[in-house]
Order: sequence, then C-alpha cells, then structure tokens
Amino acid sequence: MRDESSDGGAGRDSLAPEQVEPLLQGRFGRPYRYLEQCESTQRELPADAPEGAVVAADEQTAGRGRMGRPWLAAPGTSLLFSVNLRPPVETQRLPALTIVAGVAAADGVREATGLMPEIKLPNDLLVNGKKLAGILAEAREDRVVLGMGINVNVSREDLPAEVDRESTSLLVELGEPVDRARLLAAILLELERQYDEWVSAGGAAARR
Repeated sequence: MRDESSDGGAGRDSLAPEQVEPLLQGRFGRPYRYLEQCESTQRELPADAPEGAVVAADEQTAGRGRMGRPWLAAPGTSLLFSVNLRPPVETQRLPALTIVAGVAAADGVREATGLMPEIKLPNDLLVNGKKLAGILAEAREDRVVLGMGINVNVSREDLPAEVDRESTSLLVELGEPVDRARLLAAILLELERQYDEWVSAGGAAARR
C-alpha cells in the first residue's frame, strides 16, 4: 500500500487532499485520506473511524463489487472511494442504504457532468444501458462501510469487461475528461443530504 506521496497533488485531476478538501461543502470527507494504491478502499477505514471519514485511491489491486466480482482500473482513471457510516437505524433497514447511495451518486454525477445515470437495483449506475458505476455496502458491527467505483476517465479500450453488462465511462459518454476531485465532492455532498434524510425517516425507502 502506498500512502499520500509528495507528488500526489500534481496535475489538475488529482485526488490528493489539497485538491479535494477545499471543495468539500459538508461533513462527509472529514477526515479525508488519499492513497496512490491499495488492495481495496473498503479495507482502509479503521473500526474507530468517525462517521463521514473517506478513503480514496488512484488504484485498487483487489477491488471488488457485488458477488465478489473484481473491480480493477488503470491508475488515476476511476473514482474509487469508501465512506464510513454509523446509521442509527434498525438492522433490517440497512439494505436500503445501497439505494440511498445510488440516488446520491446519480445526482452527484448529474451535478458535476450534466449526465443523469439510471439506477439499476441493487447497486449499479447505468448510462445508455451500460454500466458506469458500482456500489458496495458492507455492515460491520456498529457501522457500514460504503464503497463506490465509478469509471471516470477510462478510455473505451480500457473499460472493464463485465460478465453480464457492457461498461462505459464518463470520458466515453462526454468525449472529454472529468475532474475526479470535483466529482467526488459533488457525490459526497449529495450522499450526506440523502443519508441525513434517510436517517431522519428512520431508514425508510429512498425517494427514487
């Protein structure tokens, strides 16, 4: 695992703290940790991490999605991050959190790019019927570690080969690269809003 590097902030499209933290508008993403490489951001949030803590990485060597499928991407091309949550809701309502996260991710993508992904239950975002993103929520004792993987600046030839669905990226759909730091900040803000509404409603179903 490689942690924050001295040159991690170089370039416009960086997920280094000095690029991301000034864009944060809420409490999610505080504290924020950036890794150049790790096995999976799902494994990088310690048990005592506060709610809203975020770990993001440029590369995952053992990332995974639903049913244990691998989620691999070339370094610096995707948005790969996990958020620590401590929802005070009944355990049986926790599965709805994946839907809450899907709504937030879709709204964040729309805010940052103008594209509006479709939510495919239980945990995918689609654009034009192709997979753009995956969400993984893992309950652990008194918390939930929520991970997202979004194909951002992935070229067509480097898109992951999904067994059950063709993939796409924001680069492919828009024809131009997307600033991952701004996208992350937009998604975290939407996630905070949706999450707070969900908790206030006692873990009732998401609005979409």
